[in-house]
Amino acid sequence: MHVRKNIGGLGRANMSEDIDAVLSRDPAARTKIEVILAYPGLHAIWMHRIAYRLWHRGSKLLARIVSHLARGLTGIEIHPAAKIGRRVFIDHGMGVVIGETAVVGDDVTLYHGVTLGGTSLEKKKRHPTVGDRVTIGAGAKILGDITIGSDSRIGANAVVVKDVPPNSVVVGIPGQAVHRHIPHTASDEPDLHHEKIPDVLGLRVHELTVRIAALEETIAKMRAACGDKELYEKNR
Repeated sequence: MHVRKNIGGLGRANMSEDIDAVLSRDPAARTKIEVILAYPGLHAIWMHRIAYRLWHRGSKLLARIVSHLARGLTGIEIHPAAKIGRRVFIDHGMGVVIGETAVVGDDVTLYHGVTLGGTSLEKKKRHPTVGDRVTIGAGAKILGDITIGSDSRIGANAVVVKDVPPNSVVVGIPGQAVHRHIPHTASDEPDLHHEKIPDVLGLRVHELTVRIAALEETIAKMRAACGDKELYEKNR
């Protein structure tokens, strides 16, 4: 990741690629004018960039005021000190919270209700670091100073409290990471297939069922070998 170098600005090029990111990732977006005027996620990102620069120039109170105004206008709360990369798209956005020491990479997509939260009262790095090209589903909570590897997808309503390797899919509470069979790369389209999530619990139950059946068969054969044929037939 190169988030520290690639903090998006409010220059024409950065604003243009932000608009293009919305158009490419939201089928409901029709025109650039519509995106500019009616997409709160885009407004939140642009206002955050103003707040971020104020914060790092020493105008911390003014930065917090800008952040507060953005929250009121968009329903999205981003701390002025949070590091947000380029072409980040917040879809719908209502209820998104991004904490002070959070780091978000390039080409990340977040849906409504996402929290990048802290788990410590100490003044240190206490919020997540999200890699490039990560998609975070609606209602997901990513908590603590953990790292979400690039090209991963976090399922809706997952609660993630541990590091996630690159190219993983995470589901459940607490979140369980499953490595992708087909890796996602920078040249691929954004991974917005929220419906394609592994049934981690169902898989574990199936594995246990198969294991128990195999153990029962082994025990039955051992008993049969000892001469208990009636018990063997009963347990087949």
